[in-house]
Amino acid sequence: MIRTAVPADVPVIHRMIRDLAEYEKALHEARATPGQLHDALFGDRPAAYAHIAETDTGEVAGFALWFLNFSTWRGVHGIYLEDLYVRPELRGGGHGKALLAELARICVERGYERLEWSVLNWNRPSIDFYESLGARPQDEWTVYRLTDAALTKLGSV
Repeated sequence: MIRTAVPADVPVIHRMIRDLAEYEKALHEARATPGQLHDALFGDRPAAYAHIAETDTGEVAGFALWFLNFSTWRGVHGIYLEDLYVRPELRGGGHGKALLAELARICVERGYERLEWSVLNWNRPSIDFYESLGARPQDEWTVYRLTDAALTKLGSV
């Protein structure tokens, strides 16, 4: 049901990223191209990794796109899950749980001590799903982000 993504998966991953952005009411922010995605996943220096969830008939049901992070407190890598998406008509079939279980398996196998991700505060179905797996919110932290003009301004100092 879960396999490592291959270059031929880039178009379907790109489509699902756009579907996820639309669901999150931020399609206008999803500017990555299939070429950029291909380079990030399969270029000379991959920056990210992806896994594909398939149905019993080989239909792509969803994906997880992730990258390594590092904990200075624990002294080891972890996985940061950038995107987890299962097509709406295939939700409830265990694909999301299987994708998360695969990432947890990778963490355990490699000695990584954290699997982390972000979820929108209004996305109650996802929050309930994650909490049913034992995940807990890190509500003592606030995510900050620099983009666009603010990033350019600070980077030009």
